[in-house]
Amino acid sequence: MNKDLLFGIQTNGIRHTEADGMPDIDTRFAMVRDAGVFDYVDKTPDPHEIEDFRAASKKYGLPVRGSGWFYAVGRDEDLLANNLAIAGDLGSTVHNVQVLAKRADGELASNEDVVNFYETSLELGDKQGVMPCLEVHVNMWSEDFRRVTPVAHLAESRGLPFRMTLDHSHVIFKMDNPREQQVFDISSDVASGKLVLDPFVDGDVCSEWIDNNWIGHCHARAAVPNNPLNTQASDENGNPGRGIQYPFAEPAPGTWHADWDLAALEPWKEVVRKLLRHHAQTDDSPLGQISTEFIPNLDYGEGCRYSLFDQAIACVEWMRVEWDTAQSLASS
Repeated sequence: MNKDLLFGIQTNGIRHTEADGMPDIDTRFAMVRDAGVFDYVDKTPDPHEIEDFRAASKKYGLPVRGSGWFYAVGRDEDLLANNLAIAGDLGSTVHNVQVLAKRADGELASNEDVVNFYETSLELGDKQGVMPCLEVHVNMWSEDFRRVTPVAHLAESRGLPFRMTLDHSHVIFKMDNPREQQVFDISSDVASGKLVLDPFVDGDVCSEWIDNNWIGHCHARAAVPNNPLNTQASDENGNPGRGIQYPFAEPAPGTWHADWDLAALEPWKEVVRKLLRHHAQTDDSPLGQISTEFIPNLDYGEGCRYSLFDQAIACVEWMRVEWDTAQSLASS
């Protein structure tokens, strides 16, 4: 068995340290091509960037295969339509849909709200040849992981194909993390075993989503249990970033603000391995690509002194080896 799986990079991660700044679009595409490990870039460009992205994509032979944005129900339906049109115009095959936890009126988005928004995105995406995928992500409805399966079942009860973006860094960093488990009050369910975050324990949520064949896209950004806060940056109130990013490869001395432990990455890696095995063994797996997403935002790598781009390269090199292994196991 030999199946396709492409590996790309979210363009906000095509940079080195925070102090280096963001290279221009042409330079970013050149960096990706010269790295020799990526198949595509992932981005919904701003309107004034579209033609530069189109030109760089053609020049360097790198499709803009992935795209994505965040949306509030009751406010951003037109933005969704516009972004899906951009995605289709640039040749993207997937659009990562982040639905904010609260609607435009300030109320928590219900499961029905999420599915209605998703159904709209499917109708719009179908016209553009783009597959929308709902993402598991902090600050979104899906940060309460207990809601994902009910939303999936509600979508399927309407005859909709449920597709999601797996960014399991948002799950892994909450392991052994009392502060983060207070968000949406999941701590008691974690303690009782009703909600399992650890991928090495039977019944964990990531395996549930994978085994249901719901993963149409994946963002690969490493995180570890009780991930260190991002103390290299702070918000307007002086609070550090929540800490949802961890160097995949050992950073050079003095470039990471906490102790670095290779073994701590194993839970994150195990989810990737499970996803790759599932894709290799499942004929109708909807997964077509994985985008690395080591990024400089507050909760992730703002203020970083290690290279975001080098971390993405190391991560893809590892995933390609694991993908070869998964295919070998599937064909044996």
